[in-house]
Amino acid sequence: MRIYADLFRAKYAARLLGGTLLGRLPNGMGVLAILLFARADGAGYGLAGTLSALSGLATALGQPALGRWMDRRGQTGVLIGGAVVSALAYAAFAVVGVHPLPVAVAAVLVAGFATPPLESGLRALWPTVLRRDQVHAAYALDAAAQEILFTVGPLLVVAVIALASEAAALVVTGLLGIAGTLVVATARPSRVWRGEAHTPHWAGPLRSRGLRVLLASLTLAGTALGVLGVAAVAYADDRGSDVWSGAVMAAMSTGAFVGGVVHGARRWVRPARERLPWLMAGLTVGYLPLMWAPAPWLMLVLAVLSGVFLAPVIACTFTLVDELAPAGTVTEAFAWVVAAMGTGAAAGTAAAGFAGEMAGVSGAFAVAGVGTALGLAVLAAGRRTLVPAEINSAGFGARELSRNGTSAA
Repeated sequence: MRIYADLFRAKYAARLLGGTLLGRLPNGMGVLAILLFARADGAGYGLAGTLSALSGLATALGQPALGRWMDRRGQTGVLIGGAVVSALAYAAFAVVGVHPLPVAVAAVLVAGFATPPLESGLRALWPTVLRRDQVHAAYALDAAAQEILFTVGPLLVVAVIALASEAAALVVTGLLGIAGTLVVATARPSRVWRGEAHTPHWAGPLRSRGLRVLLASLTLAGTALGVLGVAAVAYADDRGSDVWSGAVMAAMSTGAFVGGVVHGARRWVRPARERLPWLMAGLTVGYLPLMWAPAPWLMLVLAVLSGVFLAPVIACTFTLVDELAPAGTVTEAFAWVVAAMGTGAAAGTAAAGFAGEMAGVSGAFAVAGVGTALGLAVLAAGRRTLVPAEINSAGFGARELSRNGTSAA
């Protein structure tokens, strides 16, 4: 683990990672806070769930848009402005409530869309504050640490509600976003960062064929993230105790954290484009035994194993995005990864609900394996596009290089 010790000795590394994790807590809090507040304000499960889903969808749409703006204008104004607008929207929803409904919908949409792209911004900063040989470990640690967000976030929502109210949970969600954003945005690396000079294009990083293949694969694999929460609840209901849903999800997060840390500590010889399909295959195989839905003690073991390949898949993806994104579009490219995973998770939640009704717990868990298997198939079919190559887009007279100096696909 020496590589992590060296990483944190780098100036600004601990501040940037810590601030980003703090500022991203709303990603793990917002959906639940909106759901519980809407229910407390008299909304039914259908309306409360819809408002939460709209917030998640708006976040997925907003990340690439804000990421493109950051590539063109720098990080400081976009990050701080987004955090403030998002927090004000959370506060407005807390004051107005679910009625009038158009105002409530507008508030949750703005809160989600304005969420600052801290995640993609940090990945754009790593190469500026770390040595080249440390960036891989930083990506892996970043992917592993985000598992903490989705464990701590909901717990914070529950704690604030217990101490104050559902409305207070919404306000705290926005304030934490501002606090973490200020830690990052006031750091010198963030203040001076600028995207590389490039010829603007309406498609941005999506003109890279390799990146499109990668995003399609991640969207399919991301369905598992939405499936697992629903399937864990179904398993707990089947076992007659709500505690098992939290235990299963915590076990998966533990596996992902350990897998990410171990993956980042190793120096890999094979390039990311060769490792990713194998890691995706491991993720697929890890999800399949969950369909068995065995006794809780064995289920927890299987849940840990199922998560082991998740963070390595995400970390390997970051490295590939860094290679495939055209010059000047890296923040938006990373933001598209967030959007792809979020979209897949939303689809997975819906699919797991239907599968659970038709085939019970096993059916719900099966969707996770199917999603990652389809993602693996897309990677296999498009593997030749994952090699950085010259862009040959209409209207471009010069070659554009990816941010690491190799030509972008």
